[in-house]
Amino acid sequence: MRNLFQGEPEEKSAYDFTGSFTDMWRDIRVSMVMPPLTVAICICVVMSVMMFIERMYMTVVILLVKFMGKKKYTQYKLEALKEDLEQNRSYPMVLVQIPMFNEKEVYKLSIGSVCSLTWPSDRFIVQVLDDSTNEALRKLVELECKKWIERGVNVKYESRNNRNGYKAGALRDGLTKDYVFDCEFVVIFDADFQPDKDFLWRTVPYLLENPELALVQARWKFVNADECIMTRLQEMSLAYHFAVEQEVGSSTCQFFGFNGTAGVWRIKAIEDAGGWKDRTTVEDMDLAVRASLKGWKFVFVGDLNVKNELPSTFKAYRYQQHRWSCGPANLFRKMTKEIIFCERVSFWKKFHVLYAFFFVRKIIAHWVTFFFYCIVIPISIMVPEVHLPKPIAIYIPATTTILNSSCTLRSLHLLVLWILFENVMSFHRSKATIIGLLGANRVNEWVVTEKLGNATKQKSCVRPPKRTRSRVFERLLFSELVMGLFLLYVACYDMIFGKDHMFVYLLLQSCAFFVVGLGYVDEWDRKLVHPDLSDEYYGLIEHRITILTNQLV
Repeated sequence: MRNLFQGEPEEKSAYDFTGSFTDMWRDIRVSMVMPPLTVAICICVVMSVMMFIERMYMTVVILLVKFMGKKKYTQYKLEALKEDLEQNRSYPMVLVQIPMFNEKEVYKLSIGSVCSLTWPSDRFIVQVLDDSTNEALRKLVELECKKWIERGVNVKYESRNNRNGYKAGALRDGLTKDYVFDCEFVVIFDADFQPDKDFLWRTVPYLLENPELALVQARWKFVNADECIMTRLQEMSLAYHFAVEQEVGSSTCQFFGFNGTAGVWRIKAIEDAGGWKDRTTVEDMDLAVRASLKGWKFVFVGDLNVKNELPSTFKAYRYQQHRWSCGPANLFRKMTKEIIFCERVSFWKKFHVLYAFFFVRKIIAHWVTFFFYCIVIPISIMVPEVHLPKPIAIYIPATTTILNSSCTLRSLHLLVLWILFENVMSFHRSKATIIGLLGANRVNEWVVTEKLGNATKQKSCVRPPKRTRSRVFERLLFSELVMGLFLLYVACYDMIFGKDHMFVYLLLQSCAFFVVGLGYVDEWDRKLVHPDLSDEYYGLIEHRITILTNQLV
């Protein structure tokens, strides 16, 4: 192993450079930099191989599943279940929960879509869980609920005076209401989700004839994927998650992470697993893991899409990725012992959850992307005594990248941008993962992802105000700028002294860090479009509420 990463020792020149800076730097490299760098390369190589094997395994499984027609949800014969339900007309009571927090742009879309679901009106309840802190907005949401009540839909508007437990707390409190006791299943939709009218008919029948099933998860469909380059890049990442990771988990051991929305739960399974817990920022994954340890099974319905919205501002996306990276790492730290000593599930399932689901996909994937390709490889360029094999530095990551991007063929021309952007985001994700593992500050930080709905279409014609010097300064991300400077320096070093043309990648990656660090990823931030919109908007809201209230009275 030592010979693998060490190059041939340089021959000493006949000319005496004793005491020169060059000799001093070479001695420092050999004695102080080379040993820890070699160890770091070995660790990164192991992590890279682990991730490569996991990707290859999932590729083989998904190909077998598709070509042999063995997708798990197709084995339950949905049409026969629907016919039996229609003949017996024994419709179960279904609760549909819509948790929301200051969702002024999308609350009408979600409430309207859910209230339009085709299911006997006396057999499902729509529960709007509004934690909004703006009183004017609360009244608007309540008025929207009353509008659908007048149309014959059983809508319950629930609000709290606090945000204890955030989303998990709202969902938990919603299940304690008296009118929920007769409900057998609960459906959860985030405020920006718009299900098709037949959603319940395509999910609930799975649970009726299969008492071992706890969860039916649908796939997400992004309505604003073409809004900007950043949303296209997000689509590339999430498409692989749904098309491969969720499908493989469902088809092999019937376990995968609940996505927190667009899913149907058996209420008995939630109670058996201990209910909703707010100990991490991934309450959905927490519940899924605990239910799986109790022996419950899940099914992923890959051909059922639910429309929703991707974050279209980098600030919103960064906060979302922090929560999605920090939460799983923190949950892994808290549940490792419980998973190991669980006796109700097989060794294979425990291995899948701990190694594949948590360790490789939620931790290793972020670390190897950032530390190996943005730190270790650039440093090794400046230490010629360390030799990095090309199969490890180029071929393995190239294969992994192709596998990850194969689910979004329409965006293959954005592959280079996607790689550079993912490397930058791996910086944020790696920090969040470490915070989660250590339980450090921001481990329970919960910032609701901003949804714009149709707002961007309505406001895109507004001319952005001229940026002040202070506003531009607020957008700077100094850690990304430092990374950009570091990679730029290594690129210049490789241009002068290197022989492998790695400076091409380093220049591109440094530019990506500079673009993010200078705040030029997106131009869709609402506050930049109209900084004073908020006060005017809510002033009009309060006036409109008064008029509508008088009309209702």
